[in-house]
Amino acid sequence: MDEVLPFPLLALVGQPELKTALILGLINPQLGGVLISGPYGVGKTTAVRGLLDLMPTVEHTWEDPAGQPHSAREPMRLVELPLNARLEDVVGGINERVAIEQQRVLLEEGILALAHRNLLYVDEINLLDPAVVKAILDAAAQGRTLVRRGPMTRLFPSQFFLVGSMNPEEGALRPQILDRFGLRVWVTPLEHPRARLEAYRRARGFHTDPAAFRAAYAEQTAALAEEVESARAILPHVETPTHLEEISLALVQALKVPSQRAEIALLEAARARAAADFRDTVTAEDICRIAPLALRQRHSMQIEQYSSDLAAERAMIDAALAALLSPTEPPVARRKRSTVRQIEGEA
Repeated sequence: MDEVLPFPLLALVGQPELKTALILGLINPQLGGVLISGPYGVGKTTAVRGLLDLMPTVEHTWEDPAGQPHSAREPMRLVELPLNARLEDVVGGINERVAIEQQRVLLEEGILALAHRNLLYVDEINLLDPAVVKAILDAAAQGRTLVRRGPMTRLFPSQFFLVGSMNPEEGALRPQILDRFGLRVWVTPLEHPRARLEAYRRARGFHTDPAAFRAAYAEQTAALAEEVESARAILPHVETPTHLEEISLALVQALKVPSQRAEIALLEAARARAAADFRDTVTAEDICRIAPLALRQRHSMQIEQYSSDLAAERAMIDAALAALLSPTEPPVARRKRSTVRQIEGEA
């Protein structure tokens, strides 16, 4: 079978946010994954597959048939989750061939374990079975997958860079799922006629002769791939000044974002951008560039109202207690300050 050549990421017309978010995710998977939203035909899947030319090398480990461990440095792979995937396909389950031929139970890995140290792409994530989505997000958060069948269990490592895409016309993601994605990209359809014409011409050129078209972008693509590798090496040395950390937290609070994943995504993506720019210090520009990607779609009017109602109710309780209890009640002696009292003092 002929190899399917990906459309170069840098050949996409426009879409700077999309390209930036995907590149930053390759540099720092700790930013929490990328969710790409947009209508059909705007290049969501094309962009993700274009990352194949940019994949950094990572340490892959495996066991041979004799159970001996092996390892080698290889480029990250793109693992695509089929829309019709069953929960057992995703998490893992019983090896049916071994069960039939050898009359024994062998638990085998699923797609999540195959995605370990790779990029897992989930297209139309808003249409997946909720149980499958939960398994994916749990593995992404914990870095491992537990396969359980009756009394038997087996643990597989599942650390991966998660990219999801969706068309909001087909339905929204639940808030608890949306919150798990660090960066959120809205892919705006090209509006200028010249941009759309250029996109058509590039698509035609690629389909006419993929190899020749890719050759025209080979030098730029190779340079970007080297930059990604360099940025991954720089990333551990990148620091964020304290005042920018404080500004970032103030920004999150000013926007009334309840989830603490917001500041993690913001600061980790800012570190990735600094590394991509060959710097070891985050700047205010990094925060400004990343903030829309990390903080959009995070404010919840319902949570804000719920918190306000609880605060008002707490004030009523405190007022009632103050009216009933004597403020001069003598203190009771205790042997030492308890941990519970220390925790209460943090409130």
